[in-house]
Amino acid sequence: MRPNPYAPALRHLLSAAAIFIALAIAGSAYAQNYPARPVRLIVAFAPGGTADFTARMLADKMQSTLGQAVAVENKPGANGAIAAEYVAKSDPDGYTLFFTTVGAVAINPALRSDLPYDPLKDFASVGKVAVNSTILVVNAEIKANSARELAELARRKPGAITIGITGHGAISDLGRQLFEDAAGIKLQEVPYRGAAPAITDIISGHLDGLFGDVPTVMAQVRAGKLKALAATSTERSDIFPDVPTFVEQGYAGVVGDNWDAVLAPAGTPQPVIAKFNAAMVAALNDPELRTRLRNSGTTPAPSSPEEFDKYLRAEIARWGKVIRDKGIKGG
Repeated sequence: MRPNPYAPALRHLLSAAAIFIALAIAGSAYAQNYPARPVRLIVAFAPGGTADFTARMLADKMQSTLGQAVAVENKPGANGAIAAEYVAKSDPDGYTLFFTTVGAVAINPALRSDLPYDPLKDFASVGKVAVNSTILVVNAEIKANSARELAELARRKPGAITIGITGHGAISDLGRQLFEDAAGIKLQEVPYRGAAPAITDIISGHLDGLFGDVPTVMAQVRAGKLKALAATSTERSDIFPDVPTFVEQGYAGVVGDNWDAVLAPAGTPQPVIAKFNAAMVAALNDPELRTRLRNSGTTPAPSSPEEFDKYLRAEIARWGKVIRDKGIKGG
C-alpha cells in the first residue's frame, strides 16, 4: 500500500485539535471553581478619584454574585502605565485584573514609545464598565453660551482664551486640540497637576475653561459656578441632557469620552473571563448601583468581552491617528 502523503499533516492537525479540546475542557473545569479566593482589581489611579470610586462600587456589588471578595488595589502613576505593566506581568489566572481608563490602553500606546506593554498583545478584554462624558466648561461670567460662541470670542482675540490641561495627551488636552482644529481657532493652554486646581481657577476668574469629565465638574455646573458649553460624546450625556454635543454644534471631529473597563492578562482562560464578565454585567445592571453611579456623574455602560475588544481596537486606532497627526508628546 502506498503511504498517504497527507498523513503527517493529518496527524499534526488531529494533535493540534486534541490539544485545543483538552485546553478548552481544562479551562471550563477551572472556571467552575473560579473564583476560589479573592480577586484583585488593580486601579490605575489614586484612592478618592472617579475611577477608584467606580471600581469600589462595582467590586462591592460583585462580591455577592462571585461568592468571593473583590479587593481594589491602587497603583497610580504614568497615566495608568504602572498599573498596566503590573497586571500584564501577573499570572493569567483571573485573580489579578486591571481596572483601566482610556489613557493607559488607548492613548498611551501612541503617546509613549517606551511603553512596557502592548494593550492588545498583553491583555484580554473582560468588558467595558462605564463612560464619563467630557464637557467643555467655562467661567460663568464669560459671554459665551455655546462652543460656537466661544470660538467666535477666540477668533476675535487669538490666544486670549485660556484652557487648562492636566497633561499633554490627557483627555483635557486632546479635547482642546480637537476643538481648535475643528473651529480653526487658537486657545492658550495652561498646565495643571489635576482638574481640581484648574476648576478653582476657573471659578475665581484666573482661567477661562477646561475639558473635564462629568463627575469632576458636575457639582460646580449644577451650582452655577461653571457654565457647560458642549459635550465631546457622540450623544448627549444622560447626566446633563441639556448640554449639546460638539457634533450637534457643527464640530463633527470633536468626539472623545473618558471610559472605564476591565482587562485581564493575556492567556487568561476564556471561561474565567466570561464568568467575571457575567458578574460584572449583572452588577452594572443592578438598579441600586446604576443610581449610585449616575449620582456621582458616571454612566454605566456594560458590554461583553467581544464588544469591548472591538471598541478598544477602534479607540487605539482613532487616538493614535490624532496623536501622530498632531505630533503630541507625553508630558
